[in-house]
Amino acid sequence: MKRYIILLIATLGLASCTKDLSEINTNTNSPIDAQPSLLFRKVLFDYGEQMSFEAFDAGNLLGQYFTMIDFNNFDRHALSEPLYAGNPWPFIYKNLRDNEIVLQKSINNPTFAVYKGPALVMKAYMTAALTDLYGDVPYNEALKGKSQIFTPKYDKQEDIYQGADGILKNLENAITAMTAYTGTNKLDGDIVYNGNLQNWIKFANSLRIKYLMRISGKVNVAAQLQAIYTAGNYIGANANNAVFQFSATAPNNFRITTTRIGDFSLYIMSKTAEEILKNYNDPRLSLFYRPTAGNASLYTGLINGPDATTNPVTVSNYSLTGTIFRENGANLKYNYMTAWETNFFLAEAAQKGLITAVPKTLYDLAVTQGFEYWNVTMPATYLTTGPALFNPLSSDALKLIITQKWIPNNLNGYEAWIEYRRTGFPLLKPVQASRNNGLYPVRMPYPQEESTLNQANYKAAATATNNNSINTKVWWNN
Repeated sequence: MKRYIILLIATLGLASCTKDLSEINTNTNSPIDAQPSLLFRKVLFDYGEQMSFEAFDAGNLLGQYFTMIDFNNFDRHALSEPLYAGNPWPFIYKNLRDNEIVLQKSINNPTFAVYKGPALVMKAYMTAALTDLYGDVPYNEALKGKSQIFTPKYDKQEDIYQGADGILKNLENAITAMTAYTGTNKLDGDIVYNGNLQNWIKFANSLRIKYLMRISGKVNVAAQLQAIYTAGNYIGANANNAVFQFSATAPNNFRITTTRIGDFSLYIMSKTAEEILKNYNDPRLSLFYRPTAGNASLYTGLINGPDATTNPVTVSNYSLTGTIFRENGANLKYNYMTAWETNFFLAEAAQKGLITAVPKTLYDLAVTQGFEYWNVTMPATYLTTGPALFNPLSSDALKLIITQKWIPNNLNGYEAWIEYRRTGFPLLKPVQASRNNGLYPVRMPYPQEESTLNQANYKAAATATNNNSINTKVWWNN
């Protein structure tokens, strides 16, 4: 009898534990959901902060603004061996996931409808960054863990751009949603435009211009570009730029301002940047770089990708990156999209006959806005005499447009590298000690964890890219 009672108590105790297990395992002090305002702000800042660091540490190497003098396999084009940055895949997907939560809340709850348009804009924006870097990527089946899809298939880049739920369609749907919104709820958490939906519409149209130009080598985009240009509702002035300002101190500071001085000193001016900026006698030289330690008037760059083990570099002979990236980091902005970038794309479109416009007018405006963006006074004769004077009849007209766009694109994610792959400009130099057989890479490699976490789909994507080769062009670049 005694043994029976003990067993009964044990059984009842087990049943009680099982019944209340969900309550026991629930931390009542930890939220299981987030308001769209908090999550949207998190996406905007986290993506911008992380991509700005990617820009400094990796994008600016591939775009040849900076070179790295040690621990520099990435600068030597061993892209599967990043140091601090150079693997944007995880944080792009993380922010796409969180943005998708905001988007679904906006669709399912009328209270949050104001977030639908901006969330669609951010979905298109981050997706474009992802596919422009890697090519085919998981998209339509990605972010669907709740639907038990844990190994999403890779979508073709062509479909990611042009599909029913693709980049361009999402931007159109975003504009439709924001134009139709009549509610009174504010877009809280918006650190870019402080809730101004009209500016978000301009942002969306500027992104449409950018992405239409990106695929213009594969698709006839003239009619769409002309319609956007004629309507004029894009970011045309710096006052409407999609940016946020970094602060002087944590947590909203530019990350490089708090790194060890030894890490910061690994980055110096690229020889490519020296030659381009000196060719134009461009005063942004002294903003982006410091004079050499031994001569306050001398700016000297180094060819990318040195091998310090066989050819040691004396840092004092070269120009470190500028104070704006460290001591004066509070003057930096994260750039989602700007007037100068938009007008450079339009100048290119006009020069190619894709829109009816005067390319010189758009080019001059873009150059001027690029100086204003970086708070540098443009020399009075910069656009009227010398190498920056635009001549639409010159065989170098397109080269000039893209090279001038390259200058203010400093610290703009991987844009300089992406545009170089698309246009061939500016003329970048071969790296000194290439780890890629002297070839300039044309895509990022899929991260190694994909081969284990998404094995079958990764294998198909790797096969399509010649064993995940960084020398296999993406769709819009073929």
